[in-house]
Amino acid sequence: MKKKYWLPILLLLSYIYSSAQTNAEFAKGADVSWLPQMEATGFVFRDANGNPADCLQILKDLGMNTVRLRVFVNPNDNPQSGHCSKEETVALALRASKLGFRIMIDFHYSDSWADPAKQFKPKAWEKLAFPKLKKAVYNHTYDVLSAIKKAGVTTEWVQIGNEIPGGMLWPDGCTHNWPQLAQLLNEGYKAAKAVDANMGVIVHVDEGNNIDKFNAFFDQATKHGVQYDIIGLSYYPFWIKKDYTETITDLETNMINLSKKYNKQVFVVEVGGEVSQVENTYKLLEATIKATRNVPNNNGLGVLYWEPQGAESWSKYKLCAWQNDGRPSPALNAFKN
Repeated sequence: MKKKYWLPILLLLSYIYSSAQTNAEFAKGADVSWLPQMEATGFVFRDANGNPADCLQILKDLGMNTVRLRVFVNPNDNPQSGHCSKEETVALALRASKLGFRIMIDFHYSDSWADPAKQFKPKAWEKLAFPKLKKAVYNHTYDVLSAIKKAGVTTEWVQIGNEIPGGMLWPDGCTHNWPQLAQLLNEGYKAAKAVDANMGVIVHVDEGNNIDKFNAFFDQATKHGVQYDIIGLSYYPFWIKKDYTETITDLETNMINLSKKYNKQVFVVEVGGEVSQVENTYKLLEATIKATRNVPNNNGLGVLYWEPQGAESWSKYKLCAWQNDGRPSPALNAFKN
């Protein structure tokens, strides 16, 4: 298909997505990508009464309706930083879908973690010329999403990249080279829409309270013709060493302004608080959900906790929301509201 025909087609797909989302239920949920590894190592999940139970059922009973699953290209078997292959993701998506969860897929476009500090190419893509790198992004995205669809699961949202304020697939897709970054993001968008035109495509940046960072990034995205439906935000007061009470107004203001300025929906795709600070984390979640709901015209789509089930005794991660006795933290009761 000639390039000149892509723009109207992509605009139509974006309109189809927006129309389908008008009356959608507010998404409350979690990234639970560690779950298969935790179960494989023998971690026993328990409900609030201490009875062994399916982790996903526990989360559902806490009011969650959405799960987010990350995908690596060729991951290793390391429990904390590996797994998340296509096959593992398809299996977990199917399991969650059978319990009624809505599904978000998060492409890291790496063999392990991609975040603001590291956006390394998969080893198999390291020597690809840029045109072939673009094709690899398209093929990988299409392959995973098609496999999930073939399993009978609808992917409602897809992230093209994970926390990418500096770009992705460095150095080719660094923000020092926005024309190339835009092309890579658009390959992911086109692949997702080729699988399902109703799939909401997310571009994700960290520090959701940092208004200047988001404006700088999405101004460039607009200038370079990046195609997407939703602005994804991370919100972790812990990492910027401020209590949520100092930044929650900035988060809400940012989401409202982003939605209006770029005519996009917004989604807090990652949030977390200290597992040792139960009451504070409960209030953080309560405030984040309220702030997202306050975005006009129902353009605040939802709030997802990052790996709440990743108990610190297993993960060494202080921002989980699970007790070491296998029970969920009472902080997660905020999702019942």
